[in-house]
Amino acid sequence: MDELELLKKDWKKEDTKRYPKLSYNDIYSMILKKSSSIVKWIFIISILEFVFWIAFSLIMKANGKNENIANIESTTLFIVLSVISYSVLAYFFYKFYMNYKTINSTDNASKLMENILKTRRTVKQYVGFNLAFMVISVVVMLPYVMNHDQHTMSLIENATANGHVFKFYAGLILGVLLVLIVVVAILLLFYYLVYGILLKRLNSNYKELKKLEV
Repeated sequence: MDELELLKKDWKKEDTKRYPKLSYNDIYSMILKKSSSIVKWIFIISILEFVFWIAFSLIMKANGKNENIANIESTTLFIVLSVISYSVLAYFFYKFYMNYKTINSTDNASKLMENILKTRRTVKQYVGFNLAFMVISVVVMLPYVMNHDQHTMSLIENATANGHVFKFYAGLILGVLLVLIVVVAILLLFYYLVYGILLKRLNSNYKELKKLEV
């Protein structure tokens, strides 16, 4: 339970004379401090998430199949997708940082409420982009992998020779869909547990500010 909630409970007690009466500015300063800390953590976690995926990619390269991965990464399509991804992520990192700087220097409740809403909107856009871009990348790169990966090409040739090509493609597409569903579900759970909790706290701060403005 945070400091503001403890004070609110204390105010409800009969012996409130023991506690100093807080002014509008005192309460606003508490909410501002809490909001600034939350937005700072959103920025930090987004950077850590990016570093994690970079490290994961490097580990995958180190664990064999270097040639296949190198071939995929050298394609124009992969390079274009990578440029788009890094550019958009850089934009979101900038937005998160600016949201933190803006909230940290806010000097009135109405402006702080506006900045909280902006931060919530940015986080939702960030999560939406990550999930959508991952699905789009898999769909776009799948045909290339099927036509250039030696193992996959061998499986297609065998399936064609045995008259099971339709069955093979149907199984491949179903398998990819299932993997995507599982990965998206895991990421949604992660985003809910991390960013969702932080956004709930921001939303709680927003409600407290609305009470101040009444």
